[in-house]
Amino acid sequence: MARRRNLAASLGVWSAQHRKTAIFGWLLAVIALTVLGNMAGQKSLTEADYGTGESGRAARVLVDAGIKTPAPEMVLVHSDTLTTDSAAFRGAVAEAVTAVRDTGITRDIGDPYKTGALGEDKHDALVQFAVKGDPDTAADRVQPVIDALDKAGKGHPDVTYGQYGAASGLKGINDSLGEDFSRAEFTAVPVALGILLVVFGALLAAVLPLVLALTACVAAMGLLSLTSQLVPVDGMTNSVLLLMGLAVGVDYCLFYIRREREERAAGQDKETALRVAAATSGRSVLISGLTVAVAMAGMFFSGLTVFEGFAIATIEVVLIAVLGSMTVLPAIMSVLGDRVGAGRIPGLRRKARVRTASDKPGRLLGAVLKAPALFAVVGIAAMLLLASPALSIKTEKLGPDQLLPADNVTAQTAKRIEKVFPGAPAPAQVVFTTDDITSPEATAAIAAFEQRALASGEVRKPIDVTVHKAANIAVINAPLAGDGRDAASVDALKTLRNDIVPATLAKAPGATAPVGGDLAFSTDYNDQLTSSIVPVFAFVMGVSFLLMLLCFRSLVIALTSIVLNLLSVGAAYGVMTAVFQKGWGDGLVGTTAVGAVESWMPLFVFVVLFGLSMDYHVFVVSRIQEAHGRGLDNRAAVAHGIRSTAGVVTSAGLIMVAVFAVFGTLSMQDFKQLGVGLAVAVLLDATLVRAALLPSVMVLLGRANWWLPRWLRWLPQLGHGEETTTPLPAQGTPLPQAAPPAAPGASTTGAGATGAGATGAGATGRGAHARTAAPEDRVSAGR
Repeated sequence: MARRRNLAASLGVWSAQHRKTAIFGWLLAVIALTVLGNMAGQKSLTEADYGTGESGRAARVLVDAGIKTPAPEMVLVHSDTLTTDSAAFRGAVAEAVTAVRDTGITRDIGDPYKTGALGEDKHDALVQFAVKGDPDTAADRVQPVIDALDKAGKGHPDVTYGQYGAASGLKGINDSLGEDFSRAEFTAVPVALGILLVVFGALLAAVLPLVLALTACVAAMGLLSLTSQLVPVDGMTNSVLLLMGLAVGVDYCLFYIRREREERAAGQDKETALRVAAATSGRSVLISGLTVAVAMAGMFFSGLTVFEGFAIATIEVVLIAVLGSMTVLPAIMSVLGDRVGAGRIPGLRRKARVRTASDKPGRLLGAVLKAPALFAVVGIAAMLLLASPALSIKTEKLGPDQLLPADNVTAQTAKRIEKVFPGAPAPAQVVFTTDDITSPEATAAIAAFEQRALASGEVRKPIDVTVHKAANIAVINAPLAGDGRDAASVDALKTLRNDIVPATLAKAPGATAPVGGDLAFSTDYNDQLTSSIVPVFAFVMGVSFLLMLLCFRSLVIALTSIVLNLLSVGAAYGVMTAVFQKGWGDGLVGTTAVGAVESWMPLFVFVVLFGLSMDYHVFVVSRIQEAHGRGLDNRAAVAHGIRSTAGVVTSAGLIMVAVFAVFGTLSMQDFKQLGVGLAVAVLLDATLVRAALLPSVMVLLGRANWWLPRWLRWLPQLGHGEETTTPLPAQGTPLPQAAPPAAPGASTTGAGATGAGATGAGATGRGAHARTAAPEDRVSAGR
């Protein structure tokens, strides 16, 4: 008896029957999105778009008034042998000032001998200036200053010039990002191809998932350029898109191809094998993709524009990858047939193995099945141990000097400036508005502010005031005590906001005086992320739980999936804290601990891992459900599901780990943190969690795994119904134990030997009792 196909099966069958439409439609869509995206161009976030809280309001006041504060820059003149009062040192400083001025793109150049910006040890001087024009594009125009200083420095061998500021710092990051992005592309793709070659042992089967994943990334980048016109994106978004696109795109194709190869090895004809792969692995891909997309949507609750861009980019590439694996992939496989295994590589020949219920489990799985309680306790303890460093996690919005490699000249200059001239790189910026900025009351308020700020000891000289009469705004730059980001600077910022500003500037008629600047931005950014954690976590876990409930019609499986994923996330947090905050093994990943985790990293890693973990969870549990729905008892179904998916899950996990690990080798600190955190978590998820924790927990729970309260039995099941297939000719495969008979009226499946009926109507979803398998199902139910 045939059943109504699920959506994945219907798409797969349609694509196989309309191969030219599916293949050429995909190619045309990729080309069209790429062309349109290039025509539109990608719109990037401006400095004001990043802001939130009080610092965001300060930035917005200036933007609304059309005031763009020129990008501040500094030149550190340093000598180990000369002192600031020597003629040679003075000459070097004078030449630096001249070199900066002669470029014609600078303004407000401050001679350190007039501004007092001389180091206490008399070996440093700070030349401060600003880059003319739009500060958002200053990084693209600062190169002439860098070149002029390099040329001037050649005439002073005993003196070094080091440049750092908003423009040069951003330029350093952009240059490093470009190099990292290129390196990731040229490294991740060959690594993924190498793993796929080992997995399939054939060139064509290995190349196919990679090509589809890359075309999905290309299409998504074109689409992202279009959507960025509405929601601008951060410069790192393309790298995040590539990271996610390669990881999920290759995995989805791998799931599909491996299942089709397995069905062919089991004796099914080409059409049936492809149909079963579409109905089973295709369904898993659809559920996994939806779960990942939903998890990414949680970033919209962060309240930060940069996260909205990340969410849109990842959702786009995941859904495009899902669409490709469910349409163009079955069409291509229908064209290729068994030729998908063409290009066999000597020594790597792989033949799909058909698993049966009578197969003996491997050593690890056998041990887990014999002592599930022991493995559950040990596994959970190990994950909690890895997560324990996260109890002391410190998050911080990393500055350019922290993001760039420690040996980078720009980063070294910034650290030297912080040490010799505390607060100079990151002064607080007070945006003072009033009814009349030139009134005696406003003038008196500014004077009172300067006097009180300096008297407090929390603000250092020089306090710079720039008045914009037409807009009735005064921008006050006030260097804070400390190094610009330490506890002393944080306390100084609090004093400035809570004491000095309210007692002076805020008392002027109609006055507002929000405090911005680098430290204020970092503080407000961190506060916003902290406040958004609860709604983001609640949304992601809640919707993921609902999807798992609809997918498996089991309250217990939905709950255990959430708990296991949280363990993986906690382990990732712990590893990131240990390596990048505490410095445990930081040299192994080619970095020096910066003492903090990038502030956006925990939230982003949570949503990414929660989505990706569902890839394996859905795939593995679907096979367990498939076996249980065809008559195997819980323990036998768990054993069969784990055995059947071990190879593909290991292969998919290796690909994801490899892609993420490539990002962990890049130079930028945030790439390293993201790559290491995700690689470790996916490695644990695909090994310890799926190989030990999941089976041990499901064995311990027994028939409770499939429990659905009566009051929830009205819920629909994702993937309800699918097509029957021809039973295998093999006979007599023993079942460890038959499941209890189904409740009266429960339907049976005609899915046959392929197990395609695992997602059919009523599959394991009608209460605690599994359905009785049809006789032909029982023949090969363990496969």
